[in-house]
Amino acid sequence: MPFVEVTMPVMCDRTEIYPILKEMEKYPDFMEDLISVEVLERKDNTTITKWVSNVDGRTIKWTELDVFDDEQLHISYRQLEGDLKRFEGEWILIPISGGTEVKLTVDFEFGIPMIAGLLNPILKKKVRENSTNMLKAIKERMENR
Repeated sequence: MPFVEVTMPVMCDRTEIYPILKEMEKYPDFMEDLISVEVLERKDNTTITKWVSNVDGRTIKWTELDVFDDEQLHISYRQLEGDLKRFEGEWILIPISGGTEVKLTVDFEFGIPMIAGLLNPILKKKVRENSTNMLKAIKERMENR
């Protein structure tokens, strides 16, 4: 089961980054690989969101539960249904000198055992690239305001 973790320093306070991360429906405005993010339900500290992403010309869709911990400035998510067998992770904001280290984790399983050995390394590389691109987009948005 592949696990991807990417981190990037962003030169602003985590209290400024967290609200941007919570507005997932706006991610496609500044994240190239995302086609759409639709909020299906918003309650207390959770949302259910429907995602459509483009990975090398392939459309990948999923619906996820997002859990927001406003006190700790932390977001966890997990797929409820979609194209992968399992897809979950978290956004972690760690204070550093002059800003915040933004960490995104993605833990996923392709779900077809016979071809997982072949596809997991390729998919892991794509998930890492897409996650890094997400962090770069957030960094650019926050540092070039």
